[in-house]
Amino acid sequence: MATRKSAAPNRSFKVSDQIQRDLAELIARELKDPRVGMVTLQSVEVTPDYAHAKVYFSLLVGDPQATQDALNQAAGFLRNGLFKRLHIHTVPTLHFIYDRTTERAADMNALIAKAVSSRGKEE
Repeated sequence: MATRKSAAPNRSFKVSDQIQRDLAELIARELKDPRVGMVTLQSVEVTPDYAHAKVYFSLLVGDPQATQDALNQAAGFLRNGLFKRLHIHTVPTLHFIYDRTTERAADMNALIAKAVSSRGKEE
């Protein structure tokens, strides 16, 4: 008897990707909050029942906490915009989280560069 693999995980990735693209466009074009600057959406994680989505973002300039607060306050507006664009039964509730990965990467690069330069001076 052949077993059929579920397409649900693949669908979840597709929905997450579509949410990320649509949110990026909505934030750039329709969100007028001055606290939201140059936001880059890093990833979107959707729960299996599509009830909630964690949206990870980074900033080019600005205050991360103020931007996170502004995005979470605008979550209902953005969800409504997603509802008009997405053709799925349940549009998830959005939760915005500041992603510190780029900051950590820059710090690690600086530490590595410092270690390499100090090693070069010793030799």
